[in-house]
Amino acid sequence: MHLSGSFPAKGAAAPDFQLVKNDLTTLALHTLRGKRVLLNIFPSLDTGVCALSVRKFNRLAASLPDTAVLAVSKDLPFAQTRFCAIEGIENVIALSDFRPTSFDDDYGIRMLDGPLAGLLARAVIVIDRNGSVAYTELVPEITQEPDYDRAIDALRRIG
Repeated sequence: MHLSGSFPAKGAAAPDFQLVKNDLTTLALHTLRGKRVLLNIFPSLDTGVCALSVRKFNRLAASLPDTAVLAVSKDLPFAQTRFCAIEGIENVIALSDFRPTSFDDDYGIRMLDGPLAGLLARAVIVIDRNGSVAYTELVPEITQEPDYDRAIDALRRIG
């Protein structure tokens, strides 16, 4: 699979973005400065592994004070709202990249070929309180789950 852009490196400044929340307003990364941020990025909530990762990070996020856990896909906000309501997702902020933005290219995660071309690759990025990338995982196989433990450990290490 080929991806657009460049995946952020550990220690680099996380590119700012504006993505759409379930109420159709936008959330910009810079508004979360001072918090730890975990980006759980995936193709679609309509796939088993993607849905599982949102459920798992929702459970883990409940024990992480001063942390924003963002579930990012190109799913429409309406679908994200429905999924979160059915699944009882309360500790994760679902964000949609359905509007044209540079998010997928800035983070190097837009799939350029294959049956899911145009959607986001599966990745986890942890951003520290100052907006720097503290941890990254670009999952090599789209059907593989991310390494939850390493992501949560990275969050805890940045305090």
